[in-house]
Amino acid sequence: MPLRALQETAVRYFLEVVKTGSVKEAALKLNVAPSAVSRQVARLERELDTLLFERHARGMQPNAAGELLAAHAKRAQQDIERVANDIASLRGLRSGHVRVASTEGFAFDFVPTLIAHFRRKHEGIRFHLEVCSLADISRRVRDGEADVGITLSAVPEPGIEIELRHPSPILAVMARAHPLASQRQLSLRQVVGYPLGLPQEDSSIRRLLDASCTRQGLHYVQAMSSNHANALLSFAAAGGGIAFYGALSIRTLLQSKALVAIPLKDREMNARHLEIETMAGRSLPDASKAFVRYLVDAIKASG
Repeated sequence: MPLRALQETAVRYFLEVVKTGSVKEAALKLNVAPSAVSRQVARLERELDTLLFERHARGMQPNAAGELLAAHAKRAQQDIERVANDIASLRGLRSGHVRVASTEGFAFDFVPTLIAHFRRKHEGIRFHLEVCSLADISRRVRDGEADVGITLSAVPEPGIEIELRHPSPILAVMARAHPLASQRQLSLRQVVGYPLGLPQEDSSIRRLLDASCTRQGLHYVQAMSSNHANALLSFAAAGGGIAFYGALSIRTLLQSKALVAIPLKDREMNARHLEIETMAGRSLPDASKAFVRYLVDAIKASG
């Protein structure tokens, strides 16, 4: 295999096409002309003497050779990152870059707060926090696009190490003036008598709510729906109705006294778990390893 075929630029462009499934989208991400991306991919295919993609009207899908090269290139990138971080660690935990993929709920308050607290001791560590769908977090961790995944209960996947699995029950969130705000615990039978602000149907909260209501024969009034959790909390705080959220995700807002969050008795609403994910078999850089330990300790300490 000619070594020049695996030069950094060509492989970087190739990996972006694998990720986006399109030369045009890859070019936008890389801020270069589509022709430049096409040339680099064509050069790889010419020098490796094999096609790397199946080309369809809807985009480009890596074939067996493309998948093999992508896996090799990702491992090589991870090796380079690990060596760079190992060199940095010789000076102590003073530098490094941690990439975190998280659901929107945890990314709203919980994760940024922990990052800020972590950096008080390790101010040289930089972070990138990407908000992702549940389905995308494990893929990003497995493919090495994220060092740490913070997600909710998911089907176990190959290539993923669960560093922590912690209960994350769903709470009923409402304004302090709401008629139910003084209750210590609620049932969905009580809650559905009031207007609700709900996330989209593919969210974990919505799926569990619908499952519990179906089991109990309950019907609710959806006064507002949104794909943005903050919008639903603002709706609840303004007295528009009841929203649903996890305790870890909302704790800073609760300190502001604008909202109350009340536990629910229904079993489905207590079936969620927070998961901290890393890539199975990967030796994390010291900065990522330290942040994972900090995350695990902070979550366990939260009760």
